[in-house]
Amino acid sequence: MKKKKNIAIVAHDNRKKDIIEWASFNWTELIQHDLICTGTTGRLVEETLAESCEKHGQVPPTISSLKSGPLGGDQQLGALICEGKVDMLIFFWDPMQPQPHDVDVKALLRITVLYNIPTASNRSTADFMVTSPLFHENYEPAIKDYAGYISRDVDID
Repeated sequence: MKKKKNIAIVAHDNRKKDIIEWASFNWTELIQHDLICTGTTGRLVEETLAESCEKHGQVPPTISSLKSGPLGGDQQLGALICEGKVDMLIFFWDPMQPQPHDVDVKALLRITVLYNIPTASNRSTADFMVTSPLFHENYEPAIKDYAGYISRDVDID
């Protein structure tokens, strides 16, 4: 993980307001990194950061936007994590509302654990992550070797 991080930001519909408030509060930290967002979250974060940057004479970051979560954005994000293109995930998910793509959400969270990606699912954790001394430093996360979980006796013919 380099000093300049690739940060993924996702929020379910009922948490969009929370992610906007969080991004506005942490804009000075976020603009120093590359951001990847799903669907509507990307547009809202981009507008929020552009507004904050304009007020303070800063250049807003470029945000890479993926599809909306239910349309495959969660899976796109999971693939980017597997490819080593995401360093951390800020995911404000809604614990009170069932999601039509719950299996995709679960798969995304599984991939973050598998690849040891720092993941915040609420504002307090996200605040702690972006204020950590490691946030602006090079960092090499330990990756567990899962080779022992793969069966060597399986023939694929």
